[in-house]
Amino acid sequence: MGTKKYPPELRERAVRLYRESDPNPVLRRLAEQLNLHPAALRNWIRQAEADHGEREDRPTTAMLEESWRLAKENAELRRVNEVLRAASAYFAS
Repeated sequence: MGTKKYPPELRERAVRLYRESDPNPVLRRLAEQLNLHPAALRNWIRQAEADHGEREDRPTTAMLEESWRLAKENAELRRVNEVLRAASAYFAS
């Protein structure tokens, strides 16, 4: 995962505040109160909903992390494969 503009604690607190409020606060107002960009808060809330099985239109955090792990592993295997291919070509000549 890339660099994060906001600390994880702020993300967790903001999502918890939104989810535990009844009725849910207006996103833009809550974002202003917490000094967040509204789009960031909206994305965090949507991700939390996916993680809690409340929406099907986006992958869960666990699924994303597994995908990133597999992509990293795949890149490493490709690199190793290139080294082995080069070594094989060298020793074959």
